[in-house]
Amino acid sequence: MTFAEKAYSIFEEATRAYHVKDDIEAASPNPYEKGSVDAVLFDKNWVDAVQWHFEDIIRDPEIDPVAALTLKRRIDRSNQVRTDMVEEIDTYFRNRFAEVKVLADATINTESPAWALDRLSILALKIYHMRAEVERPDADADHKARCAAKLAVLEEQRADLISAIDALLDDIAAGRKFMKVYRQMKMYNDPATNPVLYGSKK
Repeated sequence: MTFAEKAYSIFEEATRAYHVKDDIEAASPNPYEKGSVDAVLFDKNWVDAVQWHFEDIIRDPEIDPVAALTLKRRIDRSNQVRTDMVEEIDTYFRNRFAEVKVLADATINTESPAWALDRLSILALKIYHMRAEVERPDADADHKARCAAKLAVLEEQRADLISAIDALLDDIAAGRKFMKVYRQMKMYNDPATNPVLYGSKK
């Protein structure tokens, strides 16, 4: 099993585990050794699953405005956690490939391995939820057919993305590509760079 295939299997496992209770307050039942990349991948998808449902809830047209603001701030914190976990995965790859001799004509990819894995994690959730729509007992045939067509596209995308991630990892391991870890600089989260926040101190 390739790295991307294994990662996807962990994302699927975490997605299924979340939907056992289907509760945004539930703790991750991570079965992997703490500190391992597998454990990080499991928790990454768990956070993605929780945020998926945050996004569903906040779109309720009847949501209380105060509750919506509270939830929006939880979504902001969740986004920061997701970003931190992606950077942790990229640090794993940077250490894994630290001794690789980069070829003179090596190129950099448009995104790092971990950000590609981030998309794969979200894709696992899309596939899970689209399949649920295909199988919805109260949905009509037209709805199920539309969702089945979308599911087929998502599954094709999964195969392509897994292949592309593994090709990128092979290229990095062979020195044909190199990676950099760019820390995300979310200025609106930082009281020193968000003018609304630092302006409020005056």
